[in-house]
Amino acid sequence: MKVLFRAALVVLTLFLSVAVAKDKGKDKDKSPGSVLHAELIGFQEVPVVSTVATGEFHGVINPGDQLIDYTLTYSGLQGATTQQAHIHIGQRSVNGGIVIWFCQSAAAPAPPGIPTVPQCTNGSGTFSGTITAANVVAIGGANVGQQVSAGEFSKVITAIRAGKAYANVHTNLSTGGEIRGQIRLLGKKGDDDDEDED
Repeated sequence: MKVLFRAALVVLTLFLSVAVAKDKGKDKDKSPGSVLHAELIGFQEVPVVSTVATGEFHGVINPGDQLIDYTLTYSGLQGATTQQAHIHIGQRSVNGGIVIWFCQSAAAPAPPGIPTVPQCTNGSGTFSGTITAANVVAIGGANVGQQVSAGEFSKVITAIRAGKAYANVHTNLSTGGEIRGQIRLLGKKGDDDDEDED
């Protein structure tokens, strides 16, 4: 009887050990997404813009790299946002092509075929939403050589993780952008963080 009891106890212990190991493996699959951040200021623009305006971009790439939940805020814009706000692919101090639209205006509407883009607000504003492959627009014009086509979300994620994407807000006084900030993974420092450089 004692032998059967011990054998049952060993089997039960092995079963529980396997179950715990499987649960720990599942927890690894449920890791939080990559947290993104950018501080937007005029001195990050190319060329530099002397403005009191500031902004912030916060985002989270989901663990499966299928979407980005984000919030963009800005305030103190000296020009009217008759232009737009975006994510561009480009390293620090270089202007790159638009891949994601945060907001648009009648003077500068988003391209057709992407999900609804809200109207930009003058002076200050907050925009939140979810970015998916459907939001990615093809880089065209002078930047077509960057080779990003509509829907290529994985290329946008790769650029963001490499520190080679930025958020900015364009206005009628600064059509190339009044405020800008390089998007980076929170907690990582390097040559692409948001600290001022000479």
